[in-house]
Amino acid sequence: MLLFEQIINFHVFTPKIQTRAMVKSTVAGKPSAALLEAKRKAKLLKMQEQNQQEQVVKDIFHNAVIAQTMTQKPTGIVYDETMSQHRCLWDENHPERPERFIRVLERCKELQLIEHCKRIPSRRATKDEVLLLHSNEHYELLQQTSGVHDVAGMEDLSSKFDSIYIHPSTFELSLLATGSTIDLIENIINGNVQNGMAIIRPPGHHAMKAEFNGYCFFNNVAIAAQYALDILKLSKIMIVDWDIHHGQGTQRFFYNDQRVLYFSIHRFEHGTFWPNLKESDFDAIGYGNGLGYNFNVPLNKTKMGNGDYMAIFQQLLIPVAVEYQPELIIISAGYDAALGCPEGEMEVTPAFYPHMLSTLMKLSQSHVAVVLEGGYCLDSLAEGAALTLRTLLGGTCPRLVEKLDPPSEVVQDAILNCIFAHRSYWRSLQIQPIYTMEELNNVNPQPKLHKISRLFIGGKSLPARFPTRNTAPVIAPEIVEQNEKRLKYLKSETKLLSPQIRVCYVYDDLMLQHSNSFEEGHPEQPERIKRIHEMHQYYQLTERMKHLPTRTATTDEICLAHTRAHLNFIRRISDKDELQGMGEKYNSVYFHPKTFECATMAAGSVLQVVDKVLKGEARSGICIVRPPGHHAEPDVPHGFCIFNNVAIAAQYAIRDHGLNRVLIIDWDVHHGNGTQHIFESQSNVLYISIHRYDNGTFFPKCKDADYDVVGKGTGVGFNVNIPWNKKGMGDMEYVMAFQQLVMPIAYEFDPELVLVSAGFDAAIGDPLGGCKVTPEAYGLFTHWLSALAGGRIILCLEGGYNVHSISYAMTMCSKSLLGDPLPPIQANGNTIRGLSAAYTSCVETIQNCLSIQQRYWKCLVFNKCLPQFVSENNNEDFLAATMKNLDITTDEVKTRLDCENVADTEIALEPSGSKPKVKVKTLTEFITENLEALQNDEMFAVVPLKTCPHLKELRPAEAPKTIDSGAPCEECSSMAENWMCLSCYKILCGRYVMEHMLKHSIETTHALAISFCDLSVWCYPCEAYIDNRKLYIYKNLLHRHKFGEDLVWSYAAKSNNNQNDFDDDEDDEDNDANAIGHALCLQLQQNN
Repeated sequence: MLLFEQIINFHVFTPKIQTRAMVKSTVAGKPSAALLEAKRKAKLLKMQEQNQQEQVVKDIFHNAVIAQTMTQKPTGIVYDETMSQHRCLWDENHPERPERFIRVLERCKELQLIEHCKRIPSRRATKDEVLLLHSNEHYELLQQTSGVHDVAGMEDLSSKFDSIYIHPSTFELSLLATGSTIDLIENIINGNVQNGMAIIRPPGHHAMKAEFNGYCFFNNVAIAAQYALDILKLSKIMIVDWDIHHGQGTQRFFYNDQRVLYFSIHRFEHGTFWPNLKESDFDAIGYGNGLGYNFNVPLNKTKMGNGDYMAIFQQLLIPVAVEYQPELIIISAGYDAALGCPEGEMEVTPAFYPHMLSTLMKLSQSHVAVVLEGGYCLDSLAEGAALTLRTLLGGTCPRLVEKLDPPSEVVQDAILNCIFAHRSYWRSLQIQPIYTMEELNNVNPQPKLHKISRLFIGGKSLPARFPTRNTAPVIAPEIVEQNEKRLKYLKSETKLLSPQIRVCYVYDDLMLQHSNSFEEGHPEQPERIKRIHEMHQYYQLTERMKHLPTRTATTDEICLAHTRAHLNFIRRISDKDELQGMGEKYNSVYFHPKTFECATMAAGSVLQVVDKVLKGEARSGICIVRPPGHHAEPDVPHGFCIFNNVAIAAQYAIRDHGLNRVLIIDWDVHHGNGTQHIFESQSNVLYISIHRYDNGTFFPKCKDADYDVVGKGTGVGFNVNIPWNKKGMGDMEYVMAFQQLVMPIAYEFDPELVLVSAGFDAAIGDPLGGCKVTPEAYGLFTHWLSALAGGRIILCLEGGYNVHSISYAMTMCSKSLLGDPLPPIQANGNTIRGLSAAYTSCVETIQNCLSIQQRYWKCLVFNKCLPQFVSENNNEDFLAATMKNLDITTDEVKTRLDCENVADTEIALEPSGSKPKVKVKTLTEFITENLEALQNDEMFAVVPLKTCPHLKELRPAEAPKTIDSGAPCEECSSMAENWMCLSCYKILCGRYVMEHMLKHSIETTHALAISFCDLSVWCYPCEAYIDNRKLYIYKNLLHRHKFGEDLVWSYAAKSNNNQNDFDDDEDDEDNDANAIGHALCLQLQQNN
């Protein structure tokens, strides 16, 4: 019996909560992240004990066995025509208007999508269902408006809420939207439908416990999720909110609930975009048991496009979703990030929404519910929503008309900030290396050091009465016209292909004849393809696939990848008597009298599939063929391979079908040396190989398989090797390789055909590979790749020598292409035992590959170092709190937080600038208590210099009479982390915001600056902290403003004349040697 252990770990990183409207609560703050980091290991251990989930598996193929009965079910759809009644009676141009709903339905019907769905009757939610999350007062207030036709009164009531209008039908239709969403979820979980879409309004994700907000009244998605938890007894739900506005209502309901992972991508612009909340920033990651389960990706500029969203999915969402392994995925599907939407001002094209959805479709056993939220450009809303439904129905992801732009610098910052906030508790987010404070201070230039920035500007103060008319954003007419023209072009050029045959395949018993007559039990045996074919029959897949007749490849076709001499040599083999001796002349090759017939049939059969797919008669193909091919060189056989089937197919597709770009993915555990050499000088074929290398000691033992081999001549950059240097790589390691390297590069390449050299010797149980990839993981990888090239993907068998492993693995690939759901992969098997050697080696390999390939691929911009520390300005908080008192929440709040749901509390955390509510201890006491931590390198001390030559630049007589510790940066108005120049008294932000003080020092040569956060003084030329009695006057002025009292003198005997303290240089060092050392900086050091 094999035990698969699963656990999910998260870092302690407590965010702030703020209320935007109607909710009376005090401003919130969070404990210092440095303090929380100090308790990381203890918290991690505790969460491991709480969250450990053990899944007992009868055998290593248990999931693949149960997948036999997992077949594609219908797609559900729920809507109600009466939802078009909800409208604004006093503003006919209000953005949230009935046409949104009507146009979506019209486009779905135009594409004949609804007739292929299973209709789920709409219904009203019960009061008890609404009260799962909302208050009784909230429910009754809306109920009182039902049927009321007093327009003036309704407008007056609406003005008490932010961005709300109330119609006489609003209450009934809100119940209808919520009940319909609940029933969609219930039908999915009960197995009546596979997935589904709720085309509903009013939307819901802004609605809070007791507040209407942002066009929303009842939170449809949140209530349905709570229903799934309480009634359907689910334990893991993932909510993906891609609406352009942050769904703060949904976030608040589940903020301390680890059963719901909330992931939001939204426009933020440092809080200047609605809903203008600090809690919408990246550092809001959950609270209590929900720590680490809340993701915000704040977009700080407009015009973000497909490439930006793709990077968010690949770098954050998909790795986390795979690791979390939800039982249900609910998508709050707003389409206001779509091109043309006046609210979002983003540029996500309608055809890109299928690509976002597709990445999630094979997770959670395909239990995916899409629930309509916002979207206010009717053209892009209707097209995006219709293509989303088409994807749920199993439609291919359309090829994108426009090339993906590389991720913008703004989205790079957002993604890296999110990874920094979450990385310590998610195994999948630990790719980026880390840097220390010493590196930050001593390494120049610093292009690879990502600096964490927190800037909140916020919106206008809340009005006494919210506007109710003319609230639609105004876009310049020329911009509207430009967007309409672009949308029309994109719609006309987007090809929605639907081949009649979903999957075709080739197999022929004649290929069983090639066998090793001289070595019994040779790994490359006929039984390999026979068992694969039998497994397909047993799973009843062959009756759902189109069987194509096989054929032999012609001489001309073989010579597309091989020399004529090589072809003739293999042809003459049947005439030779000494086959054993001939085979021994080559590396791992045997010959049989039928070798030539079998090898030419294998190659020709693959070409049959290529023809069928590229003629548009079939969407995808499976080639159950042998002998394998990817080791075969142009002029010699090699590694069980005679002719290179995939290489021939790629050249054939280019020559005979006129393709310009072919992608070859080789996931055989052995490097495909033959394929690489055939295409290493070509730019029209991208070859990506994931293989064991073991520093050159694993077959084929060639240095050409290393990560720094990138091609030759015009082919430079079109060869990507991902070499593992340890055995034991499993599902999670391959997922990381796919999302960090394979998929980003593949999307940028934009292939017209995907060929997979599908060796399954990295599968669990293979005698040669030594890896642990499960069959269902291969199915997942196949699905991800099928989003490319309009779904034109062909898998061709290569290696794999455990007949059980390869049979299950290729069967899972075929089921994936047929649209069947897949069992969950084994993403967390090693977590409870910590990071394995394989995982650590995997991260090293990926980092190495990124460092090389980023020269050639613009999408690879995330190989930057993240800080090991939190900030250089946490010293005051750190010295003020002891290790035992890291949780600075008051007892009253702490008691309230013990409740199950954050919606049941009115949490009011402290502002970020407030002092910790703990007893302040002396430095001696603090160091004594934490001596062991210092000795174990869990903490380190930064001792400031006692003097520096730039102290002479100080002019204490000209010091200001007061220093406003709350003053903003004079360049960007940031309040996050400001400093004052001690030469000119200019106030500017620090290096983790916009670096204005650093730039100021470089431009003016002003050396010294004092921190508003912790009163530390930094010398830029010396690159060190300074603590000298000459700085006391500045520190004291700042201390008076922050705390209302003088700073305690902590140096040698205080002079009667402060001015003399600045004139006397000779005694500085001796005097300061007797100082208590109040500015000693203790910094948490994270040990991963």
